[in-house]
Amino acid sequence: MHYIWKEWKENIRGKGLWLALSIIVLISISILFRSTALSYDNGFYVLIINLFDTIIYFIPILCLFIGAFSIFQEKEQKTLIMLLTKKEHYASFLMKKSIGIYGVVLAPLLVWFFIYLLLLKFNFQLDFKGYFIFILAIVCMALVFLQIGAAIGSFSRSRMQIIGYTIFIWFYFFFLHDFILLSFLPDVSHENVKLFSAVYFLNPLQAIRMFIETGTGVYSFGHMSRLLQAFMWTKPGFFLLGNLVFWLALSSITAVIFHRKEGYE
Repeated sequence: MHYIWKEWKENIRGKGLWLALSIIVLISISILFRSTALSYDNGFYVLIINLFDTIIYFIPILCLFIGAFSIFQEKEQKTLIMLLTKKEHYASFLMKKSIGIYGVVLAPLLVWFFIYLLLLKFNFQLDFKGYFIFILAIVCMALVFLQIGAAIGSFSRSRMQIIGYTIFIWFYFFFLHDFILLSFLPDVSHENVKLFSAVYFLNPLQAIRMFIETGTGVYSFGHMSRLLQAFMWTKPGFFLLGNLVFWLALSSITAVIFHRKEGYE
């Protein structure tokens, strides 16, 4: 609780969190205004998918920066050294700090999307299950990239390193990962399609996208080819869960092993 309160006080004084939330709010409102011409019955699903396809470009990089700078700030203020000299292991510090970051970032997001649901009620027929799936997808995406950001802040020694690592990771997940897999696509067969699928869904953006599209009924598993059935060898929810566990664990282990106690401008 101490870390959550500390993170909240620091982010209230700072501009990063409020700038990120303002971007999400503006995007959400603009998508809502653009969707007013949609039908009352089915417009809800179109709006949700359009909103997700838009904010998926912003939430990852914003969470990467927030997570990284939150950890790096402890180095700049020398509080990290003070904590570690008190015989607190870095893994314990990272866990408490991560929980604090989660609370500070997710609380305003959840409050806004609850308000947003009230706004949608006046324009569309709501599907609460579909909206819950949308919120769950946003939360999972924020958790993954906040933790990766915390890892970046742990092993970075300057703000310029943080900016470089963050832009590279964002670019990798949005472009390079799929581009690399495209080069292996001609060699995919029934024998190795499950391995290809596992690597494909290691990209959190693809796992989250599949989860929300199938959960809201936009994408159906009916009439699939045998190869595609083998590709989707488990439910999208399990792909998302495995992806979440993998990246949270990998980011935390990387942060603990390669962390640096001090940073410089």
